[in-house]
Parts: sequence; C-alpha cells; structure tokens
Amino acid sequence: MDLKFTSARKYVSISVPSKSQTMSPHIKSVDDVIVLGINLSKFNKPAQFFICVSGVFLFYLIYGYLQELIFSVEGFKPFGWYLTLVQFGFYSVFGLIELQLIQDKRRRIPGKTYMIIAFLTVGTMGLSNTSLGYLNYPTQVIFKCCKLIPVMVGGVFIQGKRYNIADVSAALCMSLGLIWFTLADSTVAPNFNLTGVVLISLALCADAVIGNVQEKAMKLHNGSNSEMVLYSYSIGFLYILFGLTCTSGLSPAVAFCSQHPIQTYGYAFLFSLTGYFGISFVLALIKIFGALLAVTVTTGRKAMTIVLSFLFFAKPFTFQYVWSGLLVVLGIFLNVYSKNMDKIKLPSLYGIWKKNVEERKTRTLSQTV
Repeated sequence: MDLKFTSARKYVSISVPSKSQTMSPHIKSVDDVIVLGINLSKFNKPAQFFICVSGVFLFYLIYGYLQELIFSVEGFKPFGWYLTLVQFGFYSVFGLIELQLIQDKRRRIPGKTYMIIAFLTVGTMGLSNTSLGYLNYPTQVIFKCCKLIPVMVGGVFIQGKRYNIADVSAALCMSLGLIWFTLADSTVAPNFNLTGVVLISLALCADAVIGNVQEKAMKLHNGSNSEMVLYSYSIGFLYILFGLTCTSGLSPAVAFCSQHPIQTYGYAFLFSLTGYFGISFVLALIKIFGALLAVTVTTGRKAMTIVLSFLFFAKPFTFQYVWSGLLVVLGIFLNVYSKNMDKIKLPSLYGIWKKNVEERKTRTLSQTV
C-alpha cells in the first residue's frame, strides 16, 4: 500500500495491491479456512458445517476411545505421565511438520511465555491423563465439561469480576451435577479413588488459565497455531522428561511399554494424531460459525463419548449418571446463553402467561360466537 502526500494540496493517494501481487507471509486471507490441506472456503455453508462437525465427531470419538483403551491395558494405569510424555513428543513432531509447510517459520512469541504455557499445558494434559488411573472415563469427561467453575472462581478472587444470574446459575448447576455424578461413581465404581477427583480438578484449573494466556500471547505477538503447538509441547516434553527422570518413573514405564508396544506406543500414536486433527476442525468451526455453535457441537461430542464409553467398555451403571449429566448440560446451556443473550431470546414467564391468557380469551370468544 502506497501513501503519497503533496504540499500544494493535502490529499492521500492509496493504492491497493492486486491479488496477483505477493502478499506478506505474515498476512493470511481472512476468507480462506484450510484444515488438513482442505480449503473449506470453496464449499458452501452447509457443506462446511457438515465437514467440520464430521471431523470433530470422527477424530475426537476415536481419541476418547483410544485414551480409554490404553488405560484398559492391565498394569498401565500408573503410567499416565509417561503417556503424556509420548503424546507431547508426537504433538511436537506434528507441529514441526506443519510449521515446515508454511512460509513464515520464525518464532514470534518470547521463550519465557512459552515456558509458562508449557507448564500449564503439562498440568492440564498430564493431570487429566493421570486421573484416568483413578476415575471412570465418563466421570473425567463430565469434569472436563465444567471448566466454567474455576474460571469464575478465578475471575472473582483475582480480577474482582461480577457475574450475572445466568452465569451463577450455570456454575451452580455444574457444581451440583459434578457432586451428584461423583457420589454416584463412588457408590457403584469398585475402584473409585478421591485422588482422581483432585487430579482432574487441578487439570481443570490449569486449563482455565491456559486459554487466556495462549490467546493473549498469540494476539500480542501474532503467533501461529503451528508455532504455539511446536514450542509449548516440545518444552513441555522436556518438563515431563525431567520430572520422570527425577522421580525414577521413566524406567518402569519404558520397560512396561516395551513389553506391549502395540497397545501402548501404537495406540498412543493414533491417540495423539486424532487429537491433533480434532482441534484443527474445532478451530475451523469457531472461525466459520462462531463459538456458540462450536460449544454446542463439542458438548454433543462429549455426550456421545460418554455413551460410547458405557457401550464399548464394561463398567457399572446407574441412572444417577443420567440425571447428574443432564444437570451439567443445563449448566453448559446457561453459560452459552449468558454469553449470547442478544442472539438467543428466551420467552419470559410473563410472556408465556400473557400468551396463554390471550389464547383463552380468543377460544372463549370463538365459542360464544
């Protein structure tokens, strides 16, 4: 873009480069949405929605199935941190490959920021994977649906925020649903352990913080998704490797996995690959259709994951799981509604009452006539 000024007359001449001219590698077309090499911008809206939803459900349902399948291997439950180490290694390789496919390969976000993000990422995924050694998979998924609770608590005590009645009601529904689901799990699950609740709760707290840190860093320094994945997961890989080495947890895990390479490393590769692809479709869904629809789709995916978990893996069942799960879903809906009150118009009780009165008057009048 060229700007020209003259002293005789004050005017600005702006020339816009044509499409044939080379754009800066830092600028990407806002219209193009490319996922796994597929340019979704060439399709119409219904086709884009179908592709994104199919990708989210396909890859994340396989992701959840493989995660539970790995922990169903007898003797693997103590090695949740080693699974996270392997997962971080695969994510780093995937991020490196993707970074080589784009023009701008420079690191834009400072190393100190990546060290913080990597620490939070380790906490989120490591504690989440480890909690499966103590909890049923559906209980873990229900907890992961309730990230709003630590976000709100942190907002109140750290930033002094105030929330509306819809947000408070959402947090209350989620809290009651979690308590009810956990009590049901402790009643029917023979291997229930409160340690798993503590681990997944800490993972939720780290997950609530990491999103804000990542978003701020990417907006401030104009970093790409592939750069974020590569550096945060590679640094996190070093964190976990150091921790396992210091705690002597590396050798037993390597010895166990070497005896079951297909059930551990093979499944872990597919588990990591599907997770990496799944997040790509979620980001595309947010970019094209907005966060409201993306949350609705991912919530449906989590509900489907819980159903498939009970179908494919033998575990005790009680209808308390259903009622408490519906209470959590209600909390998620209230949270989405509070953020989109201008888009979602729910009828008020007064409006419903007034409409019923008018219908009765009309019915009475018609009968009289």
